Amino acid sequence: MIHVVLYEPEIPPNTGNIIRLCANTGTSLHLIHPLGFKLDDTKLQRAGLDYREWVNIKEYDSFETFINNVNPERIYAVSTRGNLIYTEVNYCDNTALIFGPETRGLPGSILAKFPDEYILRIPMQTKNRSLNLSNAVAVIVYEVWRQLGFKDITTNI
Repeated sequence: MIHVVLYEPEIPPNTGNIIRLCANTGTSLHLIHPLGFKLDDTKLQRAGLDYREWVNIKEYDSFETFINNVNPERIYAVSTRGNLIYTEVNYCDNTALIFGPETRGLPGSILAKFPDEYILRIPMQTKNRSLNLSNAVAVIVYEVWRQLGFKDITTNI
């Protein structure tokens, strides 16, 4: 199982897009409060379409509560401040990926909990700040899923 963890997400359409991504990849979604929106927000629902019913979404009051409840085998932070490119990792089942809020990324207090080899980045042009959150999640989720052999994929024929 791949776990996508959004730490204090702010923009409803991004989370809606991630819900749709999780539905299509069999990935669970974990939201760490506070959220910048309500889960019944129309912008979130529009972006997520009718996929929400197909995604296991859980909410937590803190990062620590998520860790204690889910206990992933490995957890990676994703940050523009990371040194390790996301393709340089050998992922395992029960991997969690934590992404920070759109306007500020993961705070230093969360990044400090990770050794350097567990802080990933997506390469991009040096003068650019970051990718859109839902795009960044998609890039890394598909790499993890690819490495896991697209485990649990079902084909509609």
